[in-house]
Amino acid sequence: MRRDELIAQIKRKRSFLCVGLDTDLEKIPDFLLDEEDPIFSFNKAIVEATADLCVAYKPNIAFYECYGAKGWETLRKTWEILPKDCLSIADAKRGDIGNTAERYARAFFDEKQAGLGFDAITIAPYMGEDSVKPFLTFAGRWGIVLALTSNSGSFDFQLFEDSVGTHLFEQVIEKVNEWGSTDNLMYVVGATRGEAFETIRKHAPAHFLLVPGVGAQGGDLAEVCRYGMNDDCGLLVNATRSIIYASKGRDFAEKAREEALKLQGEMETELQRYGII
Repeated sequence: MRRDELIAQIKRKRSFLCVGLDTDLEKIPDFLLDEEDPIFSFNKAIVEATADLCVAYKPNIAFYECYGAKGWETLRKTWEILPKDCLSIADAKRGDIGNTAERYARAFFDEKQAGLGFDAITIAPYMGEDSVKPFLTFAGRWGIVLALTSNSGSFDFQLFEDSVGTHLFEQVIEKVNEWGSTDNLMYVVGATRGEAFETIRKHAPAHFLLVPGVGAQGGDLAEVCRYGMNDDCGLLVNATRSIIYASKGRDFAEKAREEALKLQGEMETELQRYGII
């Protein structure tokens, strides 16, 4: 998906919502466990209930590959039913070098070879240029690089400062900017970081940011928009648990839609506030 197509979807749907598909067998409704592929059945119902309210879907690959070959088949089927007008993100956090990175890219981008054709993949940049650039060679595909995450362990490295007070996450963004463009690079920034978005925007004013942490993790959407929104919106805000696990009953898809609709309504207000729509 091209950048202009993504922006058009945001304006048309009046939303910048990304729904995470981190589907856990222990959390889905019990009646689905009798299905041949419970995770796929759950995902299909969630997608059908929310497709008009969001612009992206993000399956977390660990929730599929832990089931081996069967899990990969569930992931393939899930990818196939994702709406073509929505950005499909493989949340794989891959990060290896050279030929290995190129093969990871093919695994998620090359439909003919691997059966998957995701639009984007999350990348861990710790190993440097040759762990990121292979993902950026695929036309129409995106690399979404971890910059400032919301987990507690992020303090272990990401907030290190050099002698002039520049944080490591800032240095990562500045360096990675050299390897791609706003047409194929995004950054992951946790919603719980608040005013850190202002710092992020100093280094990546025009890039899209994938923002987890709104919803169950307590991130504040208005604050994210105040510091992170740019002229094209520039945000994909992800919500997972608050939407897909809104109910464990037979009304799970209906309740998921209700939660997604609440967020979409808030997003529409923010898009209007900042003159995007």
